[in-house]
Amino acid sequence: MLNFNSAARIFNREFKVYFISPIAYIVISIFLVVTGWFFFSTFFLYNQAELRQFFALLPITFSFIIPAVTMRLFSEELNTGSYEVLLTLPVTTREIIAGKFMAALTFLIIMMVPTLFYAISIAFIGDLDPGPVIGGYIGSILLGGMFIGIGIFATSLTKNQIIAFITATVICFALTLIDSLLFFLPESMLNLFQELGAGYHFRNIAKGVIDSRDIIYFLSITFVALYASYLVMQEKK
Repeated sequence: MLNFNSAARIFNREFKVYFISPIAYIVISIFLVVTGWFFFSTFFLYNQAELRQFFALLPITFSFIIPAVTMRLFSEELNTGSYEVLLTLPVTTREIIAGKFMAALTFLIIMMVPTLFYAISIAFIGDLDPGPVIGGYIGSILLGGMFIGIGIFATSLTKNQIIAFITATVICFALTLIDSLLFFLPESMLNLFQELGAGYHFRNIAKGVIDSRDIIYFLSITFVALYASYLVMQEKK
């Protein structure tokens, strides 16, 4: 059984570390600059008061932003030897992974909060369809959670943060772009590979249509990635 108090202690520890390091502020700044450019380029250049372009490019943005958020979670501890010290505490591997996952997810949500300014701006200027906006943010959290799970798995494999970052980025990009490369595949395989694509499922939710199949997709891959991380870290004990 998961001890939520122990997981909460890991969460508090990891969440504080994010804001002690300048990396957190750099990642947030880069994210807001990139997403702000996506939004304002649509807003001013094309005279379109909508968030469609912002959400359309979010999976690609997450593919390199989230690996940067997760790359140190296990790699740094494995490199410095502090993970062995962590294991001497009354905490299990499951609780360590759960705490780290929730810390990264909370950081992601905080990173997304300033982007609500875009939706508020559009609401004041013109008509804002709340369905796609709500769906877009729900999809963002689900997609972000899945990429965090992948990032935790990548960082559990190596002591090198750069290798962890590259590994997670490659996997996230592959899942994001796989449904965009379907023209290379025979027709009999189109549906299968389309269902594997994170971009496909994210776009469905971002339309404002909450389908259980899309939610199950994100939650399933998140669980598999976290469970794989658990198996890897158990082997390192």
